[in-house]
Amino acid sequence: MWKLVFAHGVLIIAASAFAQSPQPSASHDEKDAAELTRLESVWNDAHLRSDAVTLERLWADDLIVQVTNMRVLSKADALEMLRSGHMKFKRYETTDLRIRVYGDAAVVTGQLERTRDLNARNVHDRWRFTKVYVRRANKWQVVTWHASTLDQ
Repeated sequence: MWKLVFAHGVLIIAASAFAQSPQPSASHDEKDAAELTRLESVWNDAHLRSDAVTLERLWADDLIVQVTNMRVLSKADALEMLRSGHMKFKRYETTDLRIRVYGDAAVVTGQLERTRDLNARNVHDRWRFTKVYVRRANKWQVVTWHASTLDQ
């Protein structure tokens, strides 16, 4: 934004630095939040269907997964576990979602309840989670997911 100032008989033309750096609009943030909310549903549904193809697209190549009572997993590790068939989800539901967007990064937090068959044993988990998404080439992907046991 240019500013014209007439002072002491001299015309001064100045540019405002603040006008040069566009701020994200509320509608832009709302669109990102809506897309991230949709991707959270995609995540949940893909786990229920054991849909490794969808999760492979949603997860960044440098994905790191850290969850209670498990070793740290890479994308390849997590996909291998899902494809092995040793674990089948019966329930995968998130609540208390909070989404914060920071430009091309976003943090999603919430609670997760899931029930799964693990090697013919029924396991119920109730966790609090944090996911970090990064937007690359106009596409949001999860780069890290951390979950810890929620006190009963």
